[in-house]
Amino acid sequence: MRLVLLGPPGAGKGTQAQVLSKDLSIPHVSTGDMLREALRQTSPLGLEAKGYMEKGKLVPDTLVIALVKERLLKEDAAKGFILDGFPRTPEQARVLDHTLEELKIPLDLVLYFETSLPVITRRLSGRRICGKCGKNFHLVNFKPKVDGVCDACGSALVQRPDDREETIGKRLKVYNEETTPLIDYYGKKGNLVRVSGDLEVRPLNTQLMELFKKKGLLRGALANS
Repeated sequence: MRLVLLGPPGAGKGTQAQVLSKDLSIPHVSTGDMLREALRQTSPLGLEAKGYMEKGKLVPDTLVIALVKERLLKEDAAKGFILDGFPRTPEQARVLDHTLEELKIPLDLVLYFETSLPVITRRLSGRRICGKCGKNFHLVNFKPKVDGVCDACGSALVQRPDDREETIGKRLKVYNEETTPLIDYYGKKGNLVRVSGDLEVRPLNTQLMELFKKKGLLRGALANS
């Protein structure tokens, strides 16, 4: 099964992607994680991305697509994948579609997590991130074993400035303005499904598994797991 997850910050895409990845035995491909990995890599693409990131510049779409393509050609993605955080614009979506068609692995579904401002605010204001390895935690839903300390590497957890309550509304406004054309793009292609990002992880997961079953995707995915 090949999925793209879309939705505003705090919609729960990353958490749901991790659950689906385990349920369906397909990799969760987060572009944020992928770019952080690029910083650690010595591959030509990784070094090129590192050059942009160390200068504080955005990594060009062509390079992000190349990194995505490289990742999806790995053996663990042969059964499918879950793309999280990309694409962000219709142009990126068109290039991604073209790339996946070339690879003969077109998308099955694009899931758009519709989420209300109160829920987004509650989720983001409680989020903490490891300043060293980038692992995410939450003060309510995913607490670290030791308060303020990353389970993975033992470094201090911090709150990102854009996760503070006073900035969340502005982030959501910008996201909605930038993403509406992307939602329209996938809506016209006919592979967009809107789901409730306000639901907690397990209820939404149950709904998604039912959706996959109705569309005839689940049996094949589980047979390949």
